[in-house]
Amino acid sequence: MNAFSVWIRPLGSNYRVRVDGSRNAQWLLDRLGQSFIFKTAEPINDEHGSSCCSFRVEYGSLMSRRGLEKLLAAIPEVNLMADPA
Repeated sequence: MNAFSVWIRPLGSNYRVRVDGSRNAQWLLDRLGQSFIFKTAEPINDEHGSSCCSFRVEYGSLMSRRGLEKLLAAIPEVNLMADPA
């Protein structure tokens, strides 16, 4: 599998995870589901006019933003990108 870009943004009690490519988004969501426990995940949404897709995952007190960043950075296929301003 080729490397792909991922961005995360905290939104209240959720993280918005934005992924380059719908197949990559589904693969990453499956991988995250195996790596740590999260309460819910929204369905993957295609972003109109973009190759990116996004989904939200709810986090608990055990998964901080830094923890999620570390988890994503440890996946060789993921290029964790700075969230655009």
